Amino acid sequence: MTPTSTEEPTEASSSGITTYLSLVGGETVPGEEWVYVVDSDALLDNAFATLSLKRKLERGKVSAKNLPPTIVGRVARADRATTERALAAAAAATGPWSQVPPEIRIDRFGELLRRRLVERSEQLTEVLVREGHPLALARWQVSGALEVFGPESLGFYRSQMLQEFHHGDRRISVRRRPDGVVCLNPPQNAPLSSALLGVTAIMAGNSLVVRAPRSAPLGAMYVLQEVVAPVLAELGAPPGTLNAVCGDPAPMLNAWLESPLVDDIMYFGSSENGIRFQERCIAAGKKPILELAGNDIVLVWKDADLDAAADAITESFYGSGQLCMIPNQVVVHPDVCDRLLALLTERAARIRPGRAAEEGVLLTPVLRNEKFFSCLQDALDRGAELVCGGHAVQEDGTRDTAGIFLEPTVVLVRGGLEKAREVQAVREETFFPLLPVIVAEPAPDDVQLDRFVDFVNSNAYGLRNSAWASDPEVVDAVVGRITQGGLLKVNDSHIGFLPYLPTHGGTGLTGGAFGEANYPILRTSHVQGVSVATGVRPTEAVFGAWQAMRAAADD
Repeated sequence: MTPTSTEEPTEASSSGITTYLSLVGGETVPGEEWVYVVDSDALLDNAFATLSLKRKLERGKVSAKNLPPTIVGRVARADRATTERALAAAAAATGPWSQVPPEIRIDRFGELLRRRLVERSEQLTEVLVREGHPLALARWQVSGALEVFGPESLGFYRSQMLQEFHHGDRRISVRRRPDGVVCLNPPQNAPLSSALLGVTAIMAGNSLVVRAPRSAPLGAMYVLQEVVAPVLAELGAPPGTLNAVCGDPAPMLNAWLESPLVDDIMYFGSSENGIRFQERCIAAGKKPILELAGNDIVLVWKDADLDAAADAITESFYGSGQLCMIPNQVVVHPDVCDRLLALLTERAARIRPGRAAEEGVLLTPVLRNEKFFSCLQDALDRGAELVCGGHAVQEDGTRDTAGIFLEPTVVLVRGGLEKAREVQAVREETFFPLLPVIVAEPAPDDVQLDRFVDFVNSNAYGLRNSAWASDPEVVDAVVGRITQGGLLKVNDSHIGFLPYLPTHGGTGLTGGAFGEANYPILRTSHVQGVSVATGVRPTEAVFGAWQAMRAAADD
């Protein structure tokens, strides 16, 4: 497995663009067609012309010679034969790789990978920025990847993969064994970080096939071919342990479902599509691992540190709300509602649009904003009050109906928790900077706390939830009684990464029928019990326990 990108002049450009071929079985495989990557700044300058050029290039309607600098990369488009070849390579690698000791497969691999991520951190950040991620959020994603492969997390993975015991003349172990061939379909809004998350499945002894999304393939291809593949090669991993291809989602997912070689499919997408895909996976005998929509709740109790809570809640607007793990709604105690709204209004004004490479920019373009205005109007029609925002703006922040940025928007939802989900922005995930703040109806503290907990547990989604409170009894109640969601944080950043804890996964419409916190190393493996005995008589093993029990009772 070797890096396969080039910066050489090609027929596509005399100045050279970054090029990736498919990575299959340790070899690079060309394709007859290309997927082209546009620079994120070009979308701000002229989104229509830039996207039109990309479509025409990919359909062969314009020449690929002498491309403008707005085209920064291209990735080979895999056909059905390449897709099937990748699955065959992965299947061939699974057996040998699963026999590699965990101290190499987990510890050494994770250590070397983290070191390479640190060495390539600036390049990783640059690739993310070119794909449109604001610089600050690109750095956040890279730091999150470092936690996934940090020493604390690696130690946790090892502890979960094997436990050993001695029982008389038996050596007993409870261990996790790899499922086999894992296929990953990352989302178009965060393919690089999602691809790295999927790489942890390799540490379980699986082989991995990743489909880089056509809308943003560069980051996934870069991190897999320039960072992960060289580490696997250094460890002597079989060449098919990692495979990376780019292609249309429907044909590739169909090929995975139809192939007898595939064991697990990790699917990122909308809840509606994901639940349907779950049914297809089960029918095909595949394990579905779903990463779907989030609709995260933040609870703010009456004694909360409001300044810190407002900082965390403002994370809702990062990336223009186009991140699955941000706060999507707030439930606030009526005693502190007004003060919290004032703080949120002040902080929302600081979140500014701009070009991805600029320091401090956190808003990203929203090229289609009709759903935002429809959802906002629904809230207002149902009695919500506009607290701040609500307009499209230009790059400099000037309000303009033709602007491709949206102001961070807060709406106040009155009427209590029972009716709150009549508002679409509360009931469903929003993927834009619109934050409903729900003020709870006055009630005694014990009743109020019950309502807060019930509101979270009755959410149809279950990615992340967080809470802000100072009273230890309230904190204990929140921690002890909230069951919905893959991650719960108290008095902390909602999106910040921590060692040991998962970055993805959840319950309900977030993770499907089998949803839980997603550690891919665990989700793509299964529990197996093992006993190795010396000198044990089988007849005594079957009947001896009863005889010993009766003898003890007689004594």
